[in-house]
Amino acid sequence: MAVSFKSWKRKVSSNDCGDEISFKHSVSELVRRKSTMKIKSVQSQIVRPPAEEPLAGGPTFDRRLEFVTLRMQTDDGIEGIGVTFFGWALTPSLKQAVDQLGELAVGEDPLRIEAVGRKLRSAAAGAGPGGIATLAFSAIDMALWDIKGKALGQPLATLLGGLRERVPTYASGALSRTAPLEHVVVAGPRLVENGFRQMKMQLALPGDTTAAREVERARLIREAVGPDIDLMCDINQRWSVNQAIDIGRRIEDVHLYWLEDVTVHDDYAGLARVADALATPLAGGECVYGITPFRHMIEARSVDIVMIDLLRVGGITNWMKVAGMAEAFNLPVVSHLIPEVHVHLVSAVPNGLTVEYMPWSFRLFEEVPVPVKGELLVPSKPGLGLEFSRELNRYVVG
Repeated sequence: MAVSFKSWKRKVSSNDCGDEISFKHSVSELVRRKSTMKIKSVQSQIVRPPAEEPLAGGPTFDRRLEFVTLRMQTDDGIEGIGVTFFGWALTPSLKQAVDQLGELAVGEDPLRIEAVGRKLRSAAAGAGPGGIATLAFSAIDMALWDIKGKALGQPLATLLGGLRERVPTYASGALSRTAPLEHVVVAGPRLVENGFRQMKMQLALPGDTTAAREVERARLIREAVGPDIDLMCDINQRWSVNQAIDIGRRIEDVHLYWLEDVTVHDDYAGLARVADALATPLAGGECVYGITPFRHMIEARSVDIVMIDLLRVGGITNWMKVAGMAEAFNLPVVSHLIPEVHVHLVSAVPNGLTVEYMPWSFRLFEEVPVPVKGELLVPSKPGLGLEFSRELNRYVVG
């Protein structure tokens, strides 16, 4: 069974790892490396993998996917990898930002992640707390954690807490608003057949839509997948506050697991109005950059479920800080995209709820975690447990 929103705390405690991992050898190895290891080089490239939808065999995604991939080498032969995107038309600028921040990291101790982070953020402080500077830094932070895990011989999830060996995951991208209704009512059951117990659809339909049309689509998808599937719904900030309250009330009998990004992400008061008006939990946060705006969002009671995007928040380091902040307010956290890394993060924290299983980044890596009965097994290899695909050069465009 998938984890329900109401019982996520109980589920966490029942999935705790029973074996305590000894760090004696790892810590001594870390002490040995601390005075010697330095970042030797940072190299990046732009890759454009196919925008395919493999989870339910649907149409390709209606956007061009371009990632900046990063390889960070240390002087004793350890390589850390990272990835970032969201640059869209500015992807070449994002690559340049990765390269320039990477140059500043050369010669630093990669195990001192906060120290490297402070240096790079200070150097780019004039660019503000969000945007390309943060996206670029996130790839570097990811590579630093990969190096630390490899230096210690421990997977990232263990370094971050090692709470669970498995974590729930939900299918994302297969029930897109741009897909015909005839497709999504077939794709949903196909996901169920493939073992998913959670999945996400989209509303705020294109063209001249109406509230009645939105409600009909939601009910037909629910009917297609059955009552026992956790069904989420993403609006992608396309409704007004009043629309969100109106349509949200009309579809309460669909029993959505959550409604996501119902209106503009930084209208904290408006989001709080919607959260107050609906019984359906609200999720949000994927478009929030850095740490401080999450405090404003949480204090305003704008969401019931905090969604943290690894790249926009500022990397693994900041992701964990926001997760801790959410825990202090008794709120669960979920991920946005990049499931290959997020599986470590969501599994490591006590308020981690579920991992978005979106296939955009699958082609970047040699192997990716594969769901089994709606859950992902946390990788056991050191660091991120990932290697860039041997075919990655096929997709290089810059």
